Amino acid sequence: MDGEVGQEEPGSSRAGPVLHIVVVGFHHKKGCQVEFSYPPLIPGEGHDSHVLPQEWKYLPFLALPDGAHNFQEDTVFFHLPPRSGERRTVYGVSCYRQIEAKALKVRQADVTRETVQKSVCVLSQLPLYGLLQAKLQLITHAYFEEKDFSQISILKELYEHMNGSLGGSVLEGSQLYLGLSPRDLVLQFRHKVLILLKLILLEKKVLFYVSPVHRLVGALMTALSLFPGMIEHGLTDSSHYRPRQSVAEEGELPTVPSSLHDNCPISSQIPSPRDEDTEVRQNFLEGPSKPDSSVPEPEVDANGGLKHLRPPSHTSPESESDWETLDPSILEEGITGDEGDVWHMGPGPCEILTKDPVTSTSIPITVQPQAKTGQAIFTPGLISGLEEDKYGMPLAIFTKGYLCLPYMALQQHHLLSDVSVRGYVAGATNILFRQQKHLSDAIVEVEDARLNIHDPELRKILNPTTADLRFIDHLVKHVTENRDDVFLDGTGWEGGDEWIRAQFALYLHSLLSASAQPENEKMLSDYGSSFIAMWKITHNYRVWNSNKHPALAEVNPSHPFQGNYSVSDVKLRLSHSVQNSERGKKIGNAVVSTSRNVVQTGKAVGKGK
Repeated sequence: MDGEVGQEEPGSSRAGPVLHIVVVGFHHKKGCQVEFSYPPLIPGEGHDSHVLPQEWKYLPFLALPDGAHNFQEDTVFFHLPPRSGERRTVYGVSCYRQIEAKALKVRQADVTRETVQKSVCVLSQLPLYGLLQAKLQLITHAYFEEKDFSQISILKELYEHMNGSLGGSVLEGSQLYLGLSPRDLVLQFRHKVLILLKLILLEKKVLFYVSPVHRLVGALMTALSLFPGMIEHGLTDSSHYRPRQSVAEEGELPTVPSSLHDNCPISSQIPSPRDEDTEVRQNFLEGPSKPDSSVPEPEVDANGGLKHLRPPSHTSPESESDWETLDPSILEEGITGDEGDVWHMGPGPCEILTKDPVTSTSIPITVQPQAKTGQAIFTPGLISGLEEDKYGMPLAIFTKGYLCLPYMALQQHHLLSDVSVRGYVAGATNILFRQQKHLSDAIVEVEDARLNIHDPELRKILNPTTADLRFIDHLVKHVTENRDDVFLDGTGWEGGDEWIRAQFALYLHSLLSASAQPENEKMLSDYGSSFIAMWKITHNYRVWNSNKHPALAEVNPSHPFQGNYSVSDVKLRLSHSVQNSERGKKIGNAVVSTSRNVVQTGKAVGKGK
């Protein structure tokens, strides 16, 4: 392979945003492995070397996802930790395809199965997910059409083309959000979109689950795109974790009450992916055995409630000021109920109540107009380390051990229980992740638009206020009005993708402005007083609040949809309750069943006459 590309390092290898073009294949004996990289992943190695940097040992499993053989093609977004000496997250986009072996013009000796599975992957310094995907899909299709995988000149051309055409300026345009549709997210999840954003603001452990991968990463990244500046500048510190190296190193970490860690010694060479995958599955299936004595039991306070669990003491890998990090007691939430007791916020049988969103025309609602400003200017944040705008956005959510992993391989499961990981927003397609409910605070089931929150107290805190219900109903109404227009779908301003992002930006700016005001119970209650109180002790809020943001003086701190109660609000609350409570679902089932019986009885009586 490398004979056709040459061994010299291209002079522009670090000048552009693209670091490497990588081909990952599935070997019938070795499992997923890197088959080609340009430039080589490790300087001095050949382009066809299988050797990986230790920080990127999970790259083959991320680029070629679990269960990929069930789909003809798929797309993966993933994050890699920075290499030694680097500081920023590496953004990966992978396009997977499979082809029948008999269709190949040149069939290599190691091809022993009926199908050949490969992924072409781009590793970039910029978060250009959809834009890279669009270019990569075309090249992957052309690469497979050659039916000769030794013809890798097209991959070198892709590297040169991307570095020549992409630059930092692409972060300033709408191309950044290519393929990320808030309209679809709002149509599918409705009011649960706002609850999801609040979960992330509280830095909870949120797991997205669906298959295939392109649906998973699309929903997750679309949700993050609703945070102003998050995609552009908020993820640079989102994948700082250490891959496992040896059993000795694992012994230094406190144990957790589940046998999730594999016990196979890892040599200096890269372990066999097949062996590691088998071992991970076995450990997942075994599940929790018995509580470990090293994990403290929950403490009960004077009122009978459970106090927060304090994680086992450990030495931080780097010195951090007390004002810059969370109090350790906040980092792990106490267990307040049975793990199996979850909040099913899915579309129940009474979906008919939400087909036509209820409007609140009879109440005085103050909607703050979105300021027509020019391109936002970002400057380095003194504390967060992120590029910030004049409002302090993006918020420093994905920093200091709060991870963003759009797709997680099964080999990364140990990160969910790693004490250095204080939280995450992660995506998984393997059902084994979903079954480990004690490792997450909430599970987002994309297929059914269901949001399962395990802690009853957290559900109560995140229950939408009346103003919140009006806000999301306003969005749903505008999105659904023109959804049937094939030619204008998503292209207009009101109800379009950019309009939805502007509404959430307005909501977050008003929320920040309200939180900075002197105590005003009425103003805060529109956002949820308990939510505000919990948010103020998170890392991202404390970092934001440590700086002054004069631009917020121009923002009305009142909720964009404040107003007096009316009959319309009662209808909204009833619709929300019916969708999300078990009792409401039963009533809805009874109503639907009764209506059906009445219709059938009427028909029978009519025929009898």
